[in-house]
Amino acid sequence: MITREKREVLNNYNVGLAAYKQRKWDEAVRAFEKALQFDPNDGPSMLYLERSKKYTENPPPADWDGVFIMTTK
Repeated sequence: MITREKREVLNNYNVGLAAYKQRKWDEAVRAFEKALQFDPNDGPSMLYLERSKKYTENPPPADWDGVFIMTTK
C-alpha cells in the first residue's frame, strides 16, 4: 500500500516532470519543491529541481530534445 505522502510526492513529481518537458521552468520548480515538502530526500525531485532552476537562469536552445548535458563531472 502506498502512503498518502508518497502519493503526494508522485503526483507533484509527475506535474513537475510534465512542466519540465514543456520548458515551463517556474512551474516545474514549484511542483518539485512541493514534492520535496512531502519527502525531502526524494532523489528524482531533487535532481529535476536543480535542473529546472538552472534552466530558469540559462534556458536550453530552441531545438532542445529534453536531454540534459552535464557540464562538470
